[in-house]
Amino acid sequence: MRIILPFLAVILALTGCSRHVISKEALLLVDQSVSFAVVSQNPGAFTGKFLLAGGSVAQVRNTPSGAELEVVQLPLGSDDRPNEKGPSEGRFLARAAGFLDPLIYKQGRLVTMVGGVAGSETRPLEGIDYAYPILDVRELYVWRPEDPYASPPVYFGIGVGVGF
Repeated sequence: MRIILPFLAVILALTGCSRHVISKEALLLVDQSVSFAVVSQNPGAFTGKFLLAGGSVAQVRNTPSGAELEVVQLPLGSDDRPNEKGPSEGRFLARAAGFLDPLIYKQGRLVTMVGGVAGSETRPLEGIDYAYPILDVRELYVWRPEDPYASPPVYFGIGVGVGF
């Protein structure tokens, strides 16, 4: 019993460390059975459904009626961060009320969001007509760029160590 209790405490502490950047309230709206790949094939069939999606910003446009992000979709990791090494399943438009600063939402920045599917819009993209699924942003998170020289926040091991 003495061994089991500390082990359970460590397990509970580690599970408490999982971090989601989207609120529980927004995540409860998401239909987990619907993937971006399915929505991108027929956005009209999923109008009104909420989707957890993310990717890399390709472009931001601001208008008097609101803002729009063009996002290259990427798969999300367990912490909801888009995986830049994962395969993309296409692009989508994320529409938000208000202004999105182009210096913050600049090309290449990673974003994660919950949005309601609002159909699609066809626009020219590199010489072709591309059908963009549209998501009306419910909640949006922009990721900070990672410092490639930063040390990992958690270390596992046994022994004596010295750090500077």
